[in-house]
Amino acid sequence: MLKIGDRMPDFEVMDQDGNMVRSSDLIGKKTIVYFYPKDNTSGCTAEACNIRDNYAALTDAGYNVVGVSKDSAASHLRFRTKYDLPFTLLADTSTAMLQAFGAWGEKKMYGKTVMGTLRRTFIFDEDGILQRIIEKVDTKNHAGQILG
Repeated sequence: MLKIGDRMPDFEVMDQDGNMVRSSDLIGKKTIVYFYPKDNTSGCTAEACNIRDNYAALTDAGYNVVGVSKDSAASHLRFRTKYDLPFTLLADTSTAMLQAFGAWGEKKMYGKTVMGTLRRTFIFDEDGILQRIIEKVDTKNHAGQILG
């Protein structure tokens, strides 16, 4: 997993509109990269909507926000449209980006151990250097955790 002071890993994935987004595109602005398991699930929807509802405060603080899951670009477009999300969603269908950030691993689901997306948030400075990691995400108050 990434550690404080690490550089943002290189990646190249598609956004909800089918545009290729690279790690280099995020350099130059403070960036929040949050990983979530699945579009349209209760926790992920609560998290996305909390960020949406506090988006002005996040952008006023100078942040660019990017959400990432292994869902497809088409799924992200539907999710973004349905909930009027003002930020970019990246489709990491191969899980390469998830793995590079340390947001892919073993977790318990219905009593079984499975591989999946670990809900984590990484906050980078303008130079792409990791400043903070939030591992225990409060989906209903995630923007507060980021700004707090």
